[in-house]
Amino acid sequence: MNNPFASLKHHNFRIYWTGMCISLIGTWMQNIAQPWLAYSITKSAFLLSLIGTLQFTPILLFSLFAGVIIDQFPKKRILLLTQSASCVITLVLAYLVLSNHIEYWHILIMATLLGLVNTLDMPTRQSYAIELVGKDDLMNAIALNSMSFNVARVIGPAVAGLIMGYFGIGMCFLINAFSYLAVVISLLFIDAKPVVKAKSSSGRIGLEIRAGLKYIKNAPPLLGTLLIVAVVGIFVPNFSVLVPVFAKEILHLDEKGFGLLMSSMGVGSFLGAMFIATFSRDGPKSWVIEGLPWVIGALMMLTGAMNHFATMAICLGLTGFFFVTFSSSANSKMQLNVSNEYRGRVMSVYTLVFAGSTPIGNLFAGTVSENYTARGGFIACGLSVVLLMLMIALTHKTKRHSEG
Repeated sequence: MNNPFASLKHHNFRIYWTGMCISLIGTWMQNIAQPWLAYSITKSAFLLSLIGTLQFTPILLFSLFAGVIIDQFPKKRILLLTQSASCVITLVLAYLVLSNHIEYWHILIMATLLGLVNTLDMPTRQSYAIELVGKDDLMNAIALNSMSFNVARVIGPAVAGLIMGYFGIGMCFLINAFSYLAVVISLLFIDAKPVVKAKSSSGRIGLEIRAGLKYIKNAPPLLGTLLIVAVVGIFVPNFSVLVPVFAKEILHLDEKGFGLLMSSMGVGSFLGAMFIATFSRDGPKSWVIEGLPWVIGALMMLTGAMNHFATMAICLGLTGFFFVTFSSSANSKMQLNVSNEYRGRVMSVYTLVFAGSTPIGNLFAGTVSENYTARGGFIACGLSVVLLMLMIALTHKTKRHSEG
C-alpha cells in the first residue's frame, strides 16, 4: 500500500486536479439531465441511444487524426481551446432548455458538437498527466483522475436529481457550462514543460497515423490490452441508455430516484479508483485486465434481473467498482508501455477503442431495450462481454499452443 494521494505533491497536478474536480461535477449533472430530457421528449429508448451514438461518433471517426495533433502541439494550449469550446456549446444548450425552445434535434446537434470537441479533449487529458507528475506517479495520477471523475459521479447525479425536481432541467446545463471555467482558470496557473515531437511536413498526417498504428502492432502489451478494452468499451458503458429506461419503465422512479441510482454506481466507481490509487506503486496487473471483464459481464446480467431499487443500486455499485479498476489498470498499462514520441497517437487509439466504440454499444443497447425492455438490454450487453472474452481466451490459448 502507498499514499493514495501521492501525485498531489506535484504543484501543477494539484492545480489541474482541483479544477477538474469542480468541472466534472457539472459534467455529471449534464450526463444525468441530458438522457432524462431526451427520454422525456421522445419516450423512445432507440432515439435516446441515438444521442449517445452521435456524441461518440466523432471520436470513432477522427481520433486517429487527433493523435497526430496532440503529439505536435502543447497539450495545455489544446485543453484551453477544447474546454472553452465545451463551455460555449453547453451555454447554448442551457439557453434552449431554459427558454423552452428545446427540441430533440437540438440535443442531437449539441451532442455531436460536444463529441467533436471531446475527440481532441479526451486523449489530450489522458496524455497530459505524465507532463504534470512524471512516470513514477503516473498510475497514481490516473487513479486520482478517475477518483475525481467518480466523486463527481456520486455528487453530480444526486445534485442533478434535486435540481431537476425543484428548479428544472435547464439549470443543470447552465451549471455545467460555468463549471468548464474552473479547468480553464487552473490551466492558466500551470507551468509545465510541454512534451511535443517535431511537426511533420504538410500532407504527412497519413504517415504519422500509420507509424502510430505500426508501433502498437509491434508492441504486444499495447495490442492485447486494446483488444480487451474494445470488448468492454462497446458493451459496458451504456448506462446513459439503459438506466433511465430501467428506472422509468421497470422501477417506476422519478428524477430523484434515477439520480440516486446513478450515484450508487458512482460510489462503487470511487471505491475502485481509491483501490487502484492505494496500490498504484505495484503497477497494473495482468490478471485485473484479463479477469475483471468476466466479472463485469456477469454483474450486468445480474443487474438486468433486479426488481427493487436497493438491489439495483448494489449491482450498479459493484459494476462501477470493477469497471473503474479495470479501466484505470488498462489506461496505466498503455501509458507505461509507450514512448513520449508516440504517446498522443497511442492514447488517441485507446480513446478510439474505449470511447469511440460507444456508438456501437449505444445502438445495440437501445435497440435491444426498445424490443426486449431494459432488462434485455442489460443481459444482452453482459452476455456479449462474457462470450467475446471467451473467444479471446480460446484464441490466445490456441496461439500459445501453436507457438509451443
